[in-house]
Amino acid sequence: MTAKTSGFRHPSRSVLLTVALLFLLSSLVRIGENTGAAIANEFEQLTEPNEETSDQVTLGEPTEPNIGELLSVLLERERVVEEREQALVQRQVALDRVQEEVENSLALLEDAERRLEETMAAAGTALEGDLDQLTRVYENMKPKDAAALFAQMTPSFAAGFLARMKPESAAAILSGLEPEKAYSVSVILSGRNFNAPTD
Repeated sequence: MTAKTSGFRHPSRSVLLTVALLFLLSSLVRIGENTGAAIANEFEQLTEPNEETSDQVTLGEPTEPNIGELLSVLLERERVVEEREQALVQRQVALDRVQEEVENSLALLEDAERRLEETMAAAGTALEGDLDQLTRVYENMKPKDAAALFAQMTPSFAAGFLARMKPESAAAILSGLEPEKAYSVSVILSGRNFNAPTD
């Protein structure tokens, strides 16, 4: 009886073992389901943008420049540069015009100076010719008549003609003048001869 009893397995133990295994499997399944849900939830939280994090990232990153404003600034600078270039071009044109006018004026002045020198030279030649002709007329006059004309002249003017005459004609006219007049003319003539260069 004892041997039969020891060799027989009690059915309640098998049932209990089976139930325990089922509970264990159920727990494992629940744990696995909860773990998967937790992992999925965590993954969703990581993948979905957080407003605070998004704000922090947006505030931390530098803002992109406004293309319209940048283009407007560049266009304004280009306009200012073009205006300065145009002003420089206009100034250069004005300077070139002034320089051209100055050169033309200088050319006119040089031409006027040349013509004036030619006129003065011609006038000097004509005057010299007139003085030579008048001197010859005085020389051919009678000394008495010539002395009467020289008496009306100033001493320096009379001395100028007498200096151009031949010595004998000048002496004849000078001797016909009054002593005071003849003396004044003689002083002027001697002063001219004194200042004349000598070798």
